[in-house]
Amino acid sequence: MPADLDALMDAAVGGVGGTDRPGQQKMARAVDQAARSGTHLLVQAGTGTGKSLAYLVPAIRHAVETRQPAIVATATLALQAQIVDRDLPRIADAVAPLIGRRPTFGLVKGRRNYLCLHKIEGGYPDEEDALLDVGEVDRAAGRIGEEVVRLREWAQETDTGERDELVPGVSERAWRQVSVSAQECLGSKCPMVQQCFVERSRAAAKEVDVVVTNHSFMAIDSFEGRQMLPEHDLLIVDEAHELVDRVTSTITDEVTGGMISTAARRCGRMADASAMREAGELLQELLGGMAEGRLLGLPDNLALALTRVRDAARSVQSELKPASPTDNDASRQVARAAIDEIFDNCDRILEGRELDVVWVSQDPRRGAVLRVAPMSVAMLLRDKVFGDRTVIMTSATLELGGSFDSVAGTLGLRGEGGPQWTGLDVGSPFDYPRQAIAYVASQLPPPGRDGTSPAALDEIETLVRAAGGRTLGLFSSTRAARSAAEEMRQRFGDDIPVLCQGDDQIRTLVGQFAADPRTCLFGTLTLWQGVDVPGPACQLVIIDRIPFPRPDDPLASARSQEIARRGGNGFMAVSATHAALRLAQGAGRLVRSSADRGVVAFLDTRMVTARYAGFLQKSLPPFWPTTDRALVLKALTRLDELARQQPTPQAEVEQAADEAQQVDDDEPYHEPADATPELPDTPVAPRAVDAAPPASDGWSAEDDEELRDGADLGLDLAELAEHLDRPADDIRKRLVQLGIG
Repeated sequence: MPADLDALMDAAVGGVGGTDRPGQQKMARAVDQAARSGTHLLVQAGTGTGKSLAYLVPAIRHAVETRQPAIVATATLALQAQIVDRDLPRIADAVAPLIGRRPTFGLVKGRRNYLCLHKIEGGYPDEEDALLDVGEVDRAAGRIGEEVVRLREWAQETDTGERDELVPGVSERAWRQVSVSAQECLGSKCPMVQQCFVERSRAAAKEVDVVVTNHSFMAIDSFEGRQMLPEHDLLIVDEAHELVDRVTSTITDEVTGGMISTAARRCGRMADASAMREAGELLQELLGGMAEGRLLGLPDNLALALTRVRDAARSVQSELKPASPTDNDASRQVARAAIDEIFDNCDRILEGRELDVVWVSQDPRRGAVLRVAPMSVAMLLRDKVFGDRTVIMTSATLELGGSFDSVAGTLGLRGEGGPQWTGLDVGSPFDYPRQAIAYVASQLPPPGRDGTSPAALDEIETLVRAAGGRTLGLFSSTRAARSAAEEMRQRFGDDIPVLCQGDDQIRTLVGQFAADPRTCLFGTLTLWQGVDVPGPACQLVIIDRIPFPRPDDPLASARSQEIARRGGNGFMAVSATHAALRLAQGAGRLVRSSADRGVVAFLDTRMVTARYAGFLQKSLPPFWPTTDRALVLKALTRLDELARQQPTPQAEVEQAADEAQQVDDDEPYHEPADATPELPDTPVAPRAVDAAPPASDGWSAEDDEELRDGADLGLDLAELAEHLDRPADDIRKRLVQLGIG
């Protein structure tokens, strides 16, 4: 019997050089209790809680007691590496004397993340877009050739074959020359199966206490019953706010003309794929002439083209079937995998499953793409993920609008027949009201659809100058980020450098941002969630507008309409929930340590005027709220003056760059330095929701903007009426008056 939890936690905290944190202890006890009772748990652990230790220690204890491994799934490879390379080794060393042995752990990834030794030895055909074949690679002078040479040399040295262990890394194109997908793998028929890096890693995982993997791998293992993960009764999902999107992406399928022609080429002389190739050309021609957006039904000509592709693929499948298992060599397996994908995807789209959404998008590189994805994965998660094990979901942002209900609904935990679960917010060790201000620029006009307004650009300039740079700008679109960056570069000249996402790799940009406090970094989604720059380099976060889903997002609009059809409020369940999660993540970029101080500035007046403003505000960290511009500028100026005396340590610069794709909230908690400033501690109430003077017909400017937003989001008349609490006839009349109905 292992030591009690409190003793294990004390040892682990000491082992990682941390200090006692009440939220961490509370979370650890809740995780331990959930594992024992079998009740699912959603636990929100704010930045600085040290949540990885709070779930890893109970997981180790449970694994030792039950003699079954605990599974930990994360959204990002970076967090996996942090857990396996930093957290678990230190925890294992610290608790070993109490347990009686050193706990063991392992990392399991998808097959594409490992070298394939059979492919290295020439057992597979070259990728169709490779620059070189195996025989020529040693004579190559090009970048891809040099990378492949390096990979072949590394294959003779590595013990794991894991791509992430190769530093510096190589391009995706080069990596494809030495790896295979699960569908392309020969499995037990491979002549090198005994030496296979993947098989060795999975065999080792069956013997360890904690197995670390990613959301997608865990989902595929659950949905398809492949049993790639060892048998277990405890699953911990970190970065759980990402799970629904990651799972949806995993089970999204697509068809393109390029996929079909590539599959046909891979057949070579093994099968006649000419009919499939011709059908694919027809399909691509049809898709190229279609407008982007959701298809509420398949047009007859598109359905006919898909049917021709599917039927031709079925014929090729028959030809490719080996006469015996020994005839199934690597070339045939690769061709079969490509043809199976074409057949399955076409068949799924033609089947027209009730919850599937089909849409057309235009890819700059690949042309027209026909995609299909589930409208909701809630029931799939309920049945396959929560069905036969205890699940712990944790993140810094799970409680939206003051409740776990929104996130729980997307996970399939709510509604009739849902499993038993509890929600817990353990808070954060940070003193948010003292450390940060949430400022809404209420004097600005509501954001329009024509880009950032001149007044908003003036506000950005004023705020950035007061902060002395030190600004992370989070924008709702790439166009808005680039436009604002270009404008600020003209206004600031050489005084304040402005970087923009897309100028270079994210890691490089974040490193430059952290290294030079006067630098600003503008960007979109990756920066909303993946930047961790503590200290004086980031003292102002600007959010240009509420990040609702794009009006033309086929999945968001389909979900909203379906919820409305069932009598719910689609806008709040989908659009507002999406926005609240993104806002919480974005605002969370500001305070990454107990010494951080600063301002999150919202340039969208709907944060205090819209009817859903309260829901959004409750989703944010409890910053000190104000609309007082003069006070905010004074605070930023004071922070800038003090920060000039506190240069960012080089170690923090390097760490910020290395973890640019990850939110790291597990650094040891440090008490604030005496010199850090106290921000004002008397809240200024936000402007009342109905502060704008009503028009003569009862419509305010904010009402009109909400109506435009709702129409852009695809809400129908009934849902607009419900959202705005007005008769449908009034809504219809106003739409006509505004020229949008």
